[in-house]
Amino acid sequence: MVARLRRRFAAWARPRRAEPLPVAIDRHRIYVLPTRFGLFFALLLAAMGLGALNYNNNPALLLALLLAGVANASLLAAHLQLSGLQVGAIGAEPVPAGTPLALRVQLRADPARERRGLRVERGEAWASVDLEDGAGVATLVLPTTRRGWLDPGRLRISTVRPLGIAVAWAYAWPEMPLLVYPAPETQGPPLPRHGDGAAARLDPAGDDVHHLRAYRRGDPRRAIAWKPSARRDQLLVREYEQPQGREVVLDWDALAPLDAEARIRRLARWVDEAERQGRRYRLQLPGQPALGPDLGPRHRHACLRALALWPA
Repeated sequence: MVARLRRRFAAWARPRRAEPLPVAIDRHRIYVLPTRFGLFFALLLAAMGLGALNYNNNPALLLALLLAGVANASLLAAHLQLSGLQVGAIGAEPVPAGTPLALRVQLRADPARERRGLRVERGEAWASVDLEDGAGVATLVLPTTRRGWLDPGRLRISTVRPLGIAVAWAYAWPEMPLLVYPAPETQGPPLPRHGDGAAARLDPAGDDVHHLRAYRRGDPRRAIAWKPSARRDQLLVREYEQPQGREVVLDWDALAPLDAEARIRRLARWVDEAERQGRRYRLQLPGQPALGPDLGPRHRHACLRALALWPA
């Protein structure tokens, strides 16, 4: 019942839609309520006050009023823990679907005020963070189920400091979708063999001589082929080449017997396999320009991103 009431209240509370970063938390979006311990403390103070009035015990009444003032001050202190807080940035490294995603939430605030014991929640995932020098990062582990964009949703930031009598909380809904790669095929055929012939490109720093050509102004002297130039009575320059290595073509249309999701999983597996083998590869998707041939983390991200968002 408490969880159901919390969901209904969250749907009504601010903000009601995603908002761009940074998200500033002001007094208009902070909510404060007593905790279970706070309710027990209130009942205890009420009993102390009634007993002191009934027995005309002024010291007990003074103590009850003093504790009530402390409880009231703790409400204000909990409110001030969140007032002026900012969600500066969020981010996460893309992971394959089905793998937990580590969401980093950066919080910022005025370093003049100490803020400790902040709790950041999203669904069942939560993390605690203390702001040191006005900044801190909370890491939430979120489940992933499908490829594409993952909406981080509404984040709940709360605290029970300083006394645990009251809980203050606020919501932030960053407009920053997170990318989830497609889950690679667990078992499948090896990399395709077509298009894997060795290729080479002209490179002045290459190792192998490709051909001789006529000298052009600006060519380095070390590239001049003196003996062939003497035989032909003309300055000739060596052109070098650098092998590019074997290239792999990952073609969507070559996987015609499979459905779309099976093709995406197999291509994602082949991308990782080509990276492990250090082979340059090119990804060809229908209706999109070919990616590559290339190799490395940036190329891998571009290919997996294209597969994750296909056919967007």
